Amino acid sequence: MTYYRQMGEIPKKRHTTFRKEDGSLYREQVMGTKGFSGNQSILYHHYPPTDVSRAELHAKVEHAYEDQGVLRHRHLLTGECTETGDAVAGRHYMLGNEDIMIAVANPTEAMDYYYRNSDGDELLFVHAGTGKVETMFGALYYKPGDYIMIPIGTIYRVLPDAGESKMLVVETNSWITTPKRYRNQQGQLLEHSPFCERDFHGPANLETHAELGEYEVRTKSRGYVHKHIFNHHPLDVVGWDGYLYPWIFNISDFEPITGRLHMPPPIHQTFEGNNFVICSFVPRMYDYHPDSIPAPYFHSNVDSDEVLYYVRGNFMSRKGVKEGSITLHPSGIPHGPHPGKIEDSIGKKETLELAVMIDTFRPLHVVEKARIYEDGNYMYSWIVKG
Repeated sequence: MTYYRQMGEIPKKRHTTFRKEDGSLYREQVMGTKGFSGNQSILYHHYPPTDVSRAELHAKVEHAYEDQGVLRHRHLLTGECTETGDAVAGRHYMLGNEDIMIAVANPTEAMDYYYRNSDGDELLFVHAGTGKVETMFGALYYKPGDYIMIPIGTIYRVLPDAGESKMLVVETNSWITTPKRYRNQQGQLLEHSPFCERDFHGPANLETHAELGEYEVRTKSRGYVHKHIFNHHPLDVVGWDGYLYPWIFNISDFEPITGRLHMPPPIHQTFEGNNFVICSFVPRMYDYHPDSIPAPYFHSNVDSDEVLYYVRGNFMSRKGVKEGSITLHPSGIPHGPHPGKIEDSIGKKETLELAVMIDTFRPLHVVEKARIYEDGNYMYSWIVKG
């Protein structure tokens, strides 16, 4: 989805000499995906990106899932997860499968190390808080509602501002991009897309560091976090160009698609990856057929699990959910509006809900540690009283 971008100083032609004032060469790095056939960028460093003085295992990546239980709808009250930390080590994992891990974090501390996920792209959704993400491509400044997409292999760290801070985190083993149906064969977003290129913002400025010394970069790959000690500052890029870089898209820039009758969830789709999609539920006008029922119909996810993360507002088909709630409606059994919500929706003109939905095409598992936040009665919240 990203378009060509250039920041800083680069030579006229790629793979040619590019010298510093003292006559020595800047070090060129091609950073690409899909074996040189996907998106790529070329970066120019003060020092070789291979200049590492020490490499060691830092920690094993382990997510213990609960034992298989009865198939049921789940509700995790992550608002009760109040433990703070930094944006990576402070992640509290809730759900996962072979394709993605879903976590929440309350990042009130600055990372005193750098990090790169070499397994796949990451998406950080900012529920609350402001701050800065320092990356090898430059700095991004975030605010509530921002989706921050960090490409695979990108070195970064998160520096939150003081105050309340909460993020929804999606770690992948693949890529994150916009839906193919909204792009033409050259990759440009089409007129019927619910967003356009103007809504996506890359790094605001390139901050180049030439300092020497020991700098820790933690690299997630192959089931472990590895510690690499660089002999120089890892953000030593003087310029880059290409199509691969981190960006921000704010959920308020998603333009909802509406119709006379209730529209299915794909109209809310914002991003996709391998075996999953991410959707944005934003304030919107309801259906306008005179006999329309705005609330969704009961439906069976016969080949996908549905996760909803509730940001704010009054979600029109649910009772009992709170800000930060995560619901999981697994494939194999139907789900739909809570009792009374269908009737309540008739005649309503708009909804002010804000939520992020993640649908996966392989079953999700609940992380054992996340069960302390579970509302055990959620499965029975559809019982019609009286």
